[in-house]
Amino acid sequence: MFDGHVVALLDAAVSLVNTLTDGERQGRPYTAPRGTRLPQAVHEALPPSPHRSSVEPGHATHLAHTAQQMRAVFEAVDRDRLDEAARTVNVLLLATGARPQLDRVEGEPWQVHFHGSDDSLSVGWSAGCATALALAIGSDLAGRLGVCAAPHCDRVYVDASRNAVRHFCSTACRSRVKAAAFRARKAARD
Repeated sequence: MFDGHVVALLDAAVSLVNTLTDGERQGRPYTAPRGTRLPQAVHEALPPSPHRSSVEPGHATHLAHTAQQMRAVFEAVDRDRLDEAARTVNVLLLATGARPQLDRVEGEPWQVHFHGSDDSLSVGWSAGCATALALAIGSDLAGRLGVCAAPHCDRVYVDASRNAVRHFCSTACRSRVKAAAFRARKAARD
């Protein structure tokens, strides 16, 4: 489906959107961290890195803004508005100066990574996530980006299932929907 680096970037995009945007999560209202809690939330949303002990507030604010734009991409794809999703991704790509670069990690072959106009934490992750979304939308895998179908949940996901059948952000939401359907069937029989 996607190569390992693109999967990692898509996972980061999902994590940033689900952590840094308001909405609903698993049947309850969700308010994204703000103020002094925002840098730690960004730190926890990004994949662990031995080179990062904390996130500066300016970078956290930048990534929270990027998360809002990425949410718009997931929502547009979920509503089959690929043109709208593509325009939003193009804005992100242009704003970050996203560019491919061959990088080598010791003991591994050369890999295509995506960098921004500068290699700061916020611009680098924004550029990488935007590029991963562009690769999904620009292929036949755009339908793999989704918004949870459970009532009162708007968290996003990337469907990595073999046959593209995922509809929920988590097993908790899937279980909630199945339990509600079971209770409704049971009530109809009684």
